[in-house]
Amino acid sequence: MWKIQTLTDDQAALRDRLAQELHISPIATALLVRRGITTREQASAFVHPSLEQLHDPMLMMGMREAEQRLSQAVDNGEKILIYGDYDVDGTTAVALMYRFLSTFYTNIDYYIPDRYTEGYGISFRGVDYAQEQGCTLIIALDCGIKSADKVEYARKRGIDFIICDHHMPDDEHPEAVAVLDSKQAADPYPFKELSGCGVGFKLAQAYAQTHGMPFDATFTPLLELLAMSIAADIVSLTGENRVLAYFGIWQINLHPSVGLQALLKVADLEGKQVNISDLGFRIAPRLNACGRIRSGRAAVDLLISNDATMATEIAQTIENVNNERREKDETITQEALQQLEADPEHPSKHTNVAYGPEWNRGVLGIVASRLTESYFRPTIVLADTDDGKVSGSARSPGGFDVYSAIEACGDLLTNFGGHPYAAGLTMLPANLPEFKRRFEAYVAAHITPEQLIPAIRVEAELSLQDIDRQFYNVLRHLEPFGPDNPHPRFVTRGLINNRYTKRVGKQGEHLKLDLTDRNVAVNGIAFGKGDMAMYIQNGNAVDVCYSLEENTYNGVTSLQMKVDDIVPTEPVNQ
Repeated sequence: MWKIQTLTDDQAALRDRLAQELHISPIATALLVRRGITTREQASAFVHPSLEQLHDPMLMMGMREAEQRLSQAVDNGEKILIYGDYDVDGTTAVALMYRFLSTFYTNIDYYIPDRYTEGYGISFRGVDYAQEQGCTLIIALDCGIKSADKVEYARKRGIDFIICDHHMPDDEHPEAVAVLDSKQAADPYPFKELSGCGVGFKLAQAYAQTHGMPFDATFTPLLELLAMSIAADIVSLTGENRVLAYFGIWQINLHPSVGLQALLKVADLEGKQVNISDLGFRIAPRLNACGRIRSGRAAVDLLISNDATMATEIAQTIENVNNERREKDETITQEALQQLEADPEHPSKHTNVAYGPEWNRGVLGIVASRLTESYFRPTIVLADTDDGKVSGSARSPGGFDVYSAIEACGDLLTNFGGHPYAAGLTMLPANLPEFKRRFEAYVAAHITPEQLIPAIRVEAELSLQDIDRQFYNVLRHLEPFGPDNPHPRFVTRGLINNRYTKRVGKQGEHLKLDLTDRNVAVNGIAFGKGDMAMYIQNGNAVDVCYSLEENTYNGVTSLQMKVDDIVPTEPVNQ
């Protein structure tokens, strides 16, 4: 389904005014208006991000206490343990804090919990490790907001906590020295959608600001880590995240760190212009594979490495682990699909819940995403844990808040946490049947019919005459794209074959397009649409839904359509 966006009368007036002020087409300014931009100044700030747009870290509740405790630890020579989750957001956060502190302090260590034996978040084993190593301060990154018992356990052993998290808090907060999480109800911090790495960055920024450390020299090399965390954790690409991702990608393309350079090479991105999509779909899965299959510590080892030879070895190990991860998630996805299809009630359900006792828990989130793509419903994939529980990952399609659905069943769970569109949960095996029933009932009562239908958000209907270099340059200035700033997609209707539309790919599964509206011709690529070739070659008109991209062939760069969907043009009623 194509969901074509429209403007209210007031928005249309803003569109036209901005078009006059900015000297660009109304189609382009409509994109800005839909992103909440109402003035020339706001438009300039959006298309030209500046690090000066970052907020004062001291606005975050608890930041002053956190900075003072960190300063005290440094001044007194205390050993600091940097503790982070095993996913990309957690490992980049640990790497950022380690690289920041190590420029002026050496009495530090870092810890990544084992996904299988310790699980998500702060663990008792991690606190014990801190005590064994003589650490008196733990900085928890991308976790900790739900770890009141672990923080109390540490306090009794003379270990303080600073928590830097971005997940939804419970009513009970850990009794840490400071809890940094702008999602706390009373927190006045202006931006609520930082990644876990982003919250850690604000702590480092506060320390640097207090101690007169120059921002550029201190943080420019670290911005690559923020860009990776933002891309991987699928947080809002607005506000501070937009600024940090923009400059992080710039840093990656200009001066990537030794470790990231090695990772770019195994991902076949060396020497290429990297974008937010590359980070999310080619770099993040490789870093995530460490924690999913082996140990997330390898990701940190790579991201803090200054030794090119060692970085190359770690990157190749990560590549091998990622290949192993691919095999596991493909196998489990097929088994999960078969399980769902074998359920006679599945066609009428509003949810997917699949359970395989021996499935590898490290890839359950990926499998949940795959099932959500196949059946556009809130999805949970579960497996047994080593301590006799059932644990898994949830994913949500569209705009449905799967976290709220899980929270409504919280009395059946031993632990849960996450975001509206991605969450984790653990329960006793005896509670699984009732959880499935109540989860289905909650979703059925709260999801809208529209949220169960895959929809492509279309910015506007264009004629081919609208597509020129100036228009494309406006689109480029809207990058990086992501949640709350989606990649613009357009529809053009009534296109016919120009000359060279044909099937491509090893099995002819893709479609190379050469289309025209009888005045202007345009090329395009449509993956998985090879079966439309004969229809178009026979002269039939089609409507095309697409985004725009540059394509370079034989040294010539031109604009082309990257096609999401093609449908036959409906005949005009006579």
